[in-house]
Amino acid sequence: MASSSTLLVVDDEDLLRWSVRQRLEAEGYRVLDAATGGEAGRLCDEESVDLVLLDVRLPDGDGLALLQRLRHSSPDTLVILMTAYSTIESAVEAIKEGAYHYVNKPFEMDELMLLVEKALETTALRREVRALRARESEPYSFEYIIGASPALEEVKALLRKITASPAASTVLLTGESGTGKDLIAKVVHYNSERAAGPFMHIICSAVPEALLESELFGHERGAFTDARTRKKGLLELADRGTVFLDEIGEMSPGLQAKLLRFLEEKRLKRVGGTEDIALDVRVVAATNRDLEQEVREGRFRQDLYYRLSVLPVALPPLRARLGDTALLARYYIDCFNREFRRSVRALSPAAAEALDAHSWPGNVRELRNVIERAVLLAEGDVLELADLAPLSGAARGDGAFALPPEGIDFDSLERDLVAQALHRTGGNQTRAAALLGMNRDQIRYRIEKFGLSAREPGS
Repeated sequence: MASSSTLLVVDDEDLLRWSVRQRLEAEGYRVLDAATGGEAGRLCDEESVDLVLLDVRLPDGDGLALLQRLRHSSPDTLVILMTAYSTIESAVEAIKEGAYHYVNKPFEMDELMLLVEKALETTALRREVRALRARESEPYSFEYIIGASPALEEVKALLRKITASPAASTVLLTGESGTGKDLIAKVVHYNSERAAGPFMHIICSAVPEALLESELFGHERGAFTDARTRKKGLLELADRGTVFLDEIGEMSPGLQAKLLRFLEEKRLKRVGGTEDIALDVRVVAATNRDLEQEVREGRFRQDLYYRLSVLPVALPPLRARLGDTALLARYYIDCFNREFRRSVRALSPAAAEALDAHSWPGNVRELRNVIERAVLLAEGDVLELADLAPLSGAARGDGAFALPPEGIDFDSLERDLVAQALHRTGGNQTRAAALLGMNRDQIRYRIEKFGLSAREPGS
C-alpha cells in the first residue's frame, strides 16, 4: 500500500514538517509538503492525494477551512489534524467537520505511523466499495432497457425524470407478468441519489403472511415464540436506500395498514417493540394486478393505493412494443452466446417472422426463455424456426409446450403455464420454475394457489 500512496504534510514548522516527511518516505510513501493552506490547496488540485496530515493553525488561516474544501473537492482524501492546542471541544469540532482523526503535538512518531496506516486502509476500502457498487449498478443503467419503440421510450423518459429528482416519492410499477418490473426497480435505485445505499427486494407472495411483517418491520427479542434475538427488518436495513416490494397486491389488509403508516410517517415499530424508528427509505412497489379493481372489490386499501401511486409507471406488454422483439432477441442471443460459449450469429427469416408474429403473453421473460433454449440447443450458427420451441411446436400442434388461446383471463393463463411447465418437467419444481423464470418459492406458491399437484400437473 505504501508505494502507491501519496501523502501531504501541511505545517508551518519546518523541523516538524521535515521530520515527518523523512519518516514517511522511509516507510515507502510518496510525500509532498506545504507550509501554508494556500500552497496545500494548490498541491491538492494538481496531485491525487490519499491522506493529508494537517496543522490546525496555519499562517494564512485555519486548517479547518482546508479540511472543508477537501471534503467537497476530494471526498476520498482523508485528513489527520495535528494541533498543539487540543481540547475536547476542538476534537469534537474536528470530527464533525470530517477529519479522520487528530493527534496532539508533540506526538510519538510510531503512533502517527500506525494512524497513517489505518487511515490509508480506510481509503482503500472506500475505493474498493465504490468500485464494487459501480460494477453492481452497471447492468441497471438506462442502456440495458432494451428497445426503441414509442411505448418504451415514453417509459424511459418518465424514469429519467424520476431518477433525476432528489425526492424519495413512492414509485408504483404496473404491468403484466414478465414485463421487467424487477429490472425497472433497480434502474430507479441505481440511477438515483440513493445508488450508494442498499437495495432490498422482497416478493410479498413468496413469504408466508405470518412472517412477512417480521421480514419488513423486524422484531424485538421475545416478540413471538422463535424471536430469540432482535432482528432488523428490510425497511430498516434499507435506510438511505430503496425497498422493492414485488407483488404488493398479495399483501394482507392488516399489513397494508402498517405499511401505509410507514409511508406516511417514515417511522416504524418493530414487531413487539415500542420505540419509533425514523428512516429514510424509498419504496418501489410492483404488481401485475389491477389495483383499482382490487380497491373496488375491497381487497386492497384505497388510501394505500393512492400513497403508493405517487409516481405510477405502467410497463407496456411486449406485444405493444413494435419492433422491440428483434432487438431483445439479438440482445439475448449475445448474452447466451457468452454464457454458453456458443457462436449463434443470426435468426433465419422464418424464425424472425415467428418471433414477430407471436403474441408473447409471457412478455420479455417468455422471449428470454425461448432464446436461451434455442441458443443452448441449436446445432448451427443460425437459429431456425425449429429451434424456437415452443413456438415451432405450437405451430405444428405436436403437443410441445403450448400457450393458451388469447383472451383468457390472467389467472387461467398463469395456471395453464404452471401446469404445462410441471408436466413438461415431470413434476420437477426446480426445473419448472427455471422454465418460467421463477424461483422455487414462487412456483410453490402458485401450485398451492391453483390447487395443482407437482406429480399430476394437469389435474
